[in-house]
Amino acid sequence: MATSTQQKQELFRTIWKIADELRGSIDGWDFKQYVLGMLFYRYISENITNYINSKQHEAGEADFDYASFDDDTAAIAKAEIVKEKGFFILPSQLFKNVVALADTEEGKMELNIKLAEVLRGIEDSAKGTPSEQDVKGLFSDLDVNSNRLGGTVSQRNERLAKILKGIASMKLGGPQDNQVDMFGDAYEFLMTMYASNAGKSGGEFFTPQEVSQLLARIATHGKQKVTRVYDPACGSGSLLMQVAKVVGKENVRQGFYGQEKVMTTYNLCRINMFLHDINYNHFDIACEDTLINPQHWDDQPFDVIVSNPPYSIPWVGDDDITLINDPRFSPAGVLAPKSKADLAFTMHMLSWLATDGTAAIVEFPGVLYRGQAEKKIRKYLVDNNFIDTVIQLPANLFFGVSIATCIIVLKKNKKDNSILFIDASNEFIHEGNKNKLSEANINQLMQWFVDRKDVAHKVALISNTDIEQNDYNLSVNSYVEQEDTREVIDIDQLNAEIKQIVAREDELRKQIDELIANL
Repeated sequence: MATSTQQKQELFRTIWKIADELRGSIDGWDFKQYVLGMLFYRYISENITNYINSKQHEAGEADFDYASFDDDTAAIAKAEIVKEKGFFILPSQLFKNVVALADTEEGKMELNIKLAEVLRGIEDSAKGTPSEQDVKGLFSDLDVNSNRLGGTVSQRNERLAKILKGIASMKLGGPQDNQVDMFGDAYEFLMTMYASNAGKSGGEFFTPQEVSQLLARIATHGKQKVTRVYDPACGSGSLLMQVAKVVGKENVRQGFYGQEKVMTTYNLCRINMFLHDINYNHFDIACEDTLINPQHWDDQPFDVIVSNPPYSIPWVGDDDITLINDPRFSPAGVLAPKSKADLAFTMHMLSWLATDGTAAIVEFPGVLYRGQAEKKIRKYLVDNNFIDTVIQLPANLFFGVSIATCIIVLKKNKKDNSILFIDASNEFIHEGNKNKLSEANINQLMQWFVDRKDVAHKVALISNTDIEQNDYNLSVNSYVEQEDTREVIDIDQLNAEIKQIVAREDELRKQIDELIANL
């Protein structure tokens, strides 16, 4: 069997091949939506097929194949299958059977109609069941009749057929294949490929995998099992999935929770859950504004929180006088400024953090030193000993954002009254036009985080009292002394060299004077 690295490389080459074939006809966001949608369609088709086949094989029908079963008989088991898997697909509507249709005359004329019927049927299969909200709208961004696919039905069906056959050619293994999560890898590669080429618009909802891994390792350190994982600005779900990888999704007892206010990105997050084989009853992703309309009051507190909320976006703030009484924000006695919601997200996460939990949050650096309301919130956080660690990250890690961000780690049950400051601004490798945290960089940061000891020019453990005396400034460079890299000058040697230069000048002047005298 091929190694996981070889499998991934082959998978990524296939995705690039599809992109090259469609280049110029389907661009950027549209390309990603179609490929991700079809990838998801293939995944759930194979998932439900494997589930039903295994049940029948256990019952003694060794040759049973759901893909060749008749629709009418299969429909009898619909309710039972939806209860278990959250959705249902008729045998004739499975991915492999629709791909086979693509090359027929019927497919060339009606592939778009067939696909629209299939995708609508998958969503409709969950209506009136506990999984309805988890499946509803999953294909809403996949318009198989869009003019962006082509101006004629024939052109649209030709391109849909290329995408279907390209996805079918991917060697992904089965969803039950534990060697490598190929469906999840394909999703993450597509998201990275899009975000790296789409600037800020692509990076807004995607945190690079290595940053996600660092946050997940920090937030789960010392925990072999966790109860609930939460991200209040979950985007496409990359942070939640990294926690699943770090501790194992089977070790997250009650599941993954998140909130995302942009509908398209909300759909991407739910698709991400399914593609990583997390069943509908093990995640709860909501589509609402977290700060104004949080959806998980009954589920909190959370013992693991990981998040990369949007940087310094405006919010309603004190224009809504009721928010100062909101139990998430009221303890600080002040709301985050209307022009910068960063610390509103921070206070929300602190409020919903379990007593023994850890929150790891990517923050805009301004939250560490800006004054007025934000200073008052920092004072509340420091005086109550909620800030565990502040990490200065390298610049240019994120897609579409070149600034050097930071990580704030929150805890409610610290063992000391100090904050650990880590300067990781030089802990990176350069890859393409971006900086990246290597595995060695991440391991080094984790070692400093765990040791919680001073390291010259890298790490400083500072008492809350000293931070108070420094006016609650949390900038890492205020506490970690920068290494002086200037060259040390030997004054005696320099004077000797100057003396030699002066003597040489005197000799040259003497020679010039002699030449002039002889003219």
